[in-house]
Amino acid sequence: MTDEPLNGRIRILDEAARLFLSRGYAETTLRDIADAAGVKAGSIYYHFDSKEDLLGEILDQGISRITTTLDEALAQAPDDPASRLEVAIGAHLSALFEHGPYTAAHVGVFHGAPESVRRAGVPARDAYEKRWTDLIGEAAEVGLVDPALDRNVARVALLGMMNATLDWYRPDGPAGLDQVAETMSGIGLRGLLAGGGA
Repeated sequence: MTDEPLNGRIRILDEAARLFLSRGYAETTLRDIADAAGVKAGSIYYHFDSKEDLLGEILDQGISRITTTLDEALAQAPDDPASRLEVAIGAHLSALFEHGPYTAAHVGVFHGAPESVRRAGVPARDAYEKRWTDLIGEAAEVGLVDPALDRNVARVALLGMMNATLDWYRPDGPAGLDQVAETMSGIGLRGLLAGGGA
């Protein structure tokens, strides 16, 4: 038995994720994906029912990889809530830049996806975002976070800050990913700490 069908499927997914991220979902055609993957356009239908189906698989893999990266990092993190938030920020950034285009595509393409694809992806996305609300809640329980702070807004702000790195961070730039994570942890924690860290 040959691995060619599996290899072909992986090539299609890899190239589609890369193209959706760089060009956008609407601007990328199945022919574009087929050309990049080195397959005939019609052969994509051997693996996927539609372009929407292909995007759904990429988004599923993306959120799964982000979640796994966070889970594995937190499993090794110290117990104190401040350290857990720092580790989580590093893990999220690592997932965006060190796991191929799937994680970045999930962040960058999700809101531009067809409604049916977004709807299917919402439960996993909501579950991941709840992890961040819970991390902020852990810090609030020990007095690190201002009890008046809206935890949902804080979560959106933290994730927005981290996800924006897709627009400006370059792995070959002057700052390494660890340095970016450390800086963002400082910004995030000072903003969340009770009394603004004063």
